[in-house]
Amino acid sequence: MQRLTYTLLADGSSDSSLIPILTWLLRRHCEPLAIQGAFADLRRLPSPPKKLSERIAQAVNLYPCDLLFVHRDAENAAVEHRLTEVYDSVRASGIRAVSIAVIPVRMQEAWLLIDESALRYAAGNPNGDERLALPSTGKLEHLPDPKSLLHQLLRQASGLRGRRLQRFNRTLHGRRVADCIDDFGPLYRLPAFRRLAAEVERVATEQGWRHST
Repeated sequence: MQRLTYTLLADGSSDSSLIPILTWLLRRHCEPLAIQGAFADLRRLPSPPKKLSERIAQAVNLYPCDLLFVHRDAENAAVEHRLTEVYDSVRASGIRAVSIAVIPVRMQEAWLLIDESALRYAAGNPNGDERLALPSTGKLEHLPDPKSLLHQLLRQASGLRGRRLQRFNRTLHGRRVADCIDDFGPLYRLPAFRRLAAEVERVATEQGWRHST
């Protein structure tokens, strides 16, 4: 096995920001395999499936893979509840691909608030000197609305004013942030990320992906 393919099934288009994070994790635990990821955005289908088990089956059918990541925000539910929901749905789907649940405590945008330089690059103003008050990494899982904070910081980082600021596409620039981050190591301070990393390591070891040639 020379290449490991994975698919990310998520709830919305902005969740594609998880792709660079998942690729980074897999490269740490699955060397020397080449990693290739795909984002399954089923909302573009004429009749998108609604049940999670059906969405899982459709994602693997449209984007065949060795490994499926299923993203669900914990929101107001207990993490254990979300994990049970995901893995029960995987079993009901009948897929063959190995699966891993991705459950940030808050929205996945919280995982992007770790690199001031990345925010400036994503905002199109890498040399800007506007003060950006990023929260400490240890507090990211307690932010009430990380998406709004991310967009606010991007607007500040852009250095734009007036009409040009009004035309600033915060959603588009928000999707660029993850691509501008080289090291997601600071996220290991978060229990949810450590849980995900441990699961990736466990699966990679069980599947023999860690030392494949």
